[in-house]
Amino acid sequence: MENAKIKAYQLFVLVVLFEMGSAILVGLGAEAKQDAWMSILLGLGGGLAVFLIYYQLYKYYQDMPLTSYVQKITGKWIGRIIGVSYIIYFLYSASRVLRDFGELLTSTIYTTTPLIVINCLMIFTIIYGIHKGFEVIARVGELFFIVVYMMAIVGFCLIMFSGLIHPENLRPVLENGWKPVLKTFLLETINFPFGEMIVFTMVLPYLNDAKKAKWVCMGGMVLSGINITITAVINVAALGTDLFTRAPFPLLSTISKIQLANFIERLDVLFMLYLVIGGFFKISIFFYAAVAGTADIFGFKNQTKLSFPMGALVLFSSITIASNYSEHIKEGLKIVPIYIHWPFQILIPSFLLIIAFFKNRRKQKEQS
Repeated sequence: MENAKIKAYQLFVLVVLFEMGSAILVGLGAEAKQDAWMSILLGLGGGLAVFLIYYQLYKYYQDMPLTSYVQKITGKWIGRIIGVSYIIYFLYSASRVLRDFGELLTSTIYTTTPLIVINCLMIFTIIYGIHKGFEVIARVGELFFIVVYMMAIVGFCLIMFSGLIHPENLRPVLENGWKPVLKTFLLETINFPFGEMIVFTMVLPYLNDAKKAKWVCMGGMVLSGINITITAVINVAALGTDLFTRAPFPLLSTISKIQLANFIERLDVLFMLYLVIGGFFKISIFFYAAVAGTADIFGFKNQTKLSFPMGALVLFSSITIASNYSEHIKEGLKIVPIYIHWPFQILIPSFLLIIAFFKNRRKQKEQS
């Protein structure tokens, strides 16, 4: 692993930027309609419970990333197979977020620019960041965390002053009962974005104060969850249920409606700026976890050499992952949560924790 150390605040910032990432851009929980905010809060609660699994594994093996301690738990060969599977999962997740990023830009601003050009620019920037090291990415996160919150405050104030908020759009509460809310929670919000904290099992060993890991990560999850919930409430209140569920990017539709004193309008640039920042950090952390995991399993001393070939793989995957955006979204909402997210985020870590618990208890008995 890279010889890097980051502060608790830097980890907190990375968690917030990663969790908000693309989740704040798409219509998270849209299937629950005006009750989307409920499914997001349930997802946050479920995500915090799942993170405790990751944290307990981290407590057992504080100096190791996921790809190392999985070999300690299940044995060398089975552990390597599971570790390689997680590397593929991180690369796949990075590809999906990169596709989200490219599709949004090509469908809004750069309508005549090929998708591969936009994705190339982003992945080359991320490769450069990986070459500089994880500490540099963490310090850049501190800077952009302030920028993101300044934009959020300005955007929120302009939406309020423009008179776009219609609270009646949030009613009736639970119009269709709990079924849509619970379905959205189980198939969407517990996995995206909160279950994606599994990626931080690869970077937690870099934290310079292991005692703060639990509250720093959970605090970042809570803050990002509140931000995503507020965004969903604003989108539903401003757009109405029908437009919220149909719009591919509800926040962009909301911001496009801002008009103040016939002077301040067309503030799409705020949305695009956040898109670039959020996309960069989310893809970077997934990509870094894949690169660090590959170097760990296959014994590469200089992991930066892996960034170019693996970056090319992410770029190729982002283009070929789906033939169009509709297919990409359908795959992400219907197939990925059940067959990919649930096993990698919840089932396998739970299985690893059970084995690690009994192994460590037996070890403690032998020592005593």
